[in-house]
Amino acid sequence: MKIANPFICSIFGFETKQFFFMSKIEINKATIADLEIIQKISTKTFRETFSEVNSAENMANYIQENLNPEKITSEINNPESVFYIASLEKEIIGYMKLNFGEAQTEKQEGNNLEIQRIYVLQAFHGKRIGQLLLDETIKIAKEMAVNSVWLGVWEENDRAIQFYSKNGFVEFDQHIFVLGDDVQTDLLMQLKIN
Repeated sequence: MKIANPFICSIFGFETKQFFFMSKIEINKATIADLEIIQKISTKTFRETFSEVNSAENMANYIQENLNPEKITSEINNPESVFYIASLEKEIIGYMKLNFGEAQTEKQEGNNLEIQRIYVLQAFHGKRIGQLLLDETIKIAKEMAVNSVWLGVWEENDRAIQFYSKNGFVEFDQHIFVLGDDVQTDLLMQLKIN
């Protein structure tokens, strides 16, 4: 009788479990009915990601000015922006916001698509939700026949930079991001599609 390698079995078990978990994730286009949960996730993930390295006042001001219901309503209603929400068994655990045309936060040469946000609740980090959202973005970009997908990421957000680099994004420029009285640098990263 041949005994299976326990190491291989444990990896296979992990992969099966991970596949089963990921198969339960649904990604759907958001509507104005999702406003409240998008605002809640926006605020929570922004705080989780940046509170430790920014002042409480700067954080509060940014959230009040940029993640309030009126601002997010205008973003959802913008015909050149689209939100997609990721849910697990009817619980929304993250979302992405894509911009094209004039909605892009910076004009880029050519036909491009911007990822303005991929926000995933911290409890679901490491479970490939961000990867699923990014894969959906690339699929949309190919359907739209854009030249590239681009985004801005804070130069000190190593986790995000590694994630995008692993997925083929390369730095092509930088821009200034002002958070209250703190002037920060974002790296602009791009993935060529065509």
